Amino acid sequence: MSDASSPGRAPLPPPRKRLGQHFLTDPRILARIADALALAPNETVIEIGPGRGALTDQLRDRAARVIAIELDRDLAAHLRARYAGDARVTIVEQDVLDVPLGSVAGGPYALVGNVPYYITTPILFHALEPPRPSRAVFLVQREVAVRMAAEPGSREYGALSANVQALARVETLFTIAPGAFHPPPSVDSAVVRVTPLAAPLVAPELETRYRDFVQDAFALRRKQMRRVIRTITGWSAERADALLAACGIAPEARPETLSPGAFAELVRRVTSTRDS
Repeated sequence: MSDASSPGRAPLPPPRKRLGQHFLTDPRILARIADALALAPNETVIEIGPGRGALTDQLRDRAARVIAIELDRDLAAHLRARYAGDARVTIVEQDVLDVPLGSVAGGPYALVGNVPYYITTPILFHALEPPRPSRAVFLVQREVAVRMAAEPGSREYGALSANVQALARVETLFTIAPGAFHPPPSVDSAVVRVTPLAAPLVAPELETRYRDFVQDAFALRRKQMRRVIRTITGWSAERADALLAACGIAPEARPETLSPGAFAELVRRVTSTRDS
């Protein structure tokens, strides 16, 4: 559905630059995003940043229940009026980072969102907190999509790659040119599907430590892992080398060459040592 207003209706709320709003208006692309979720008729889907409701309409036609989380007060009011009397659609006027997604869903759910580019990473991390969605489809800046799916050793591989891939499988589905949005963003966008792993590389109780460890390691990405371990833990060179040897990692390796699994093993061993 187009975001254009119809005769006799109140004008649509304008985009707010401070909230990074770029409304997707191409109905074919909106349908492709909704189709990428492969929703069953009995499923619940949470939508992040529904905007004016163009994607919401597509989701409503595919799912049993749509929970749309919108921060913008004017847009939330527009959505409440648009879906008044429709029991399939619930509007939550709140910052998504303050919403416990699993609790709001009340059970299994899928997740979709046109994520504001200026807070993409916090939203991705929030979306991967347990209980995780069965699958998620995000519209993000193309550069972010590349980083999410990057392999160890590549130029784009970094903390975001290792953090997301430790918990989920990432697929880049297609790219979208700026002209499909109103107003057009200054960069290309991409649609990614994130499917949580049945057996995550990191135990739930270690997820926060893993994230912090990876962030700290990539802050030292030009350093060798011996120095990285010593800086993060305060250990001696001998102790750091022993840890790396136990994990099968060369002391001279650098953070950008380590797989998410290697980071997970380091965190497990460091944690068990500290907690013993």
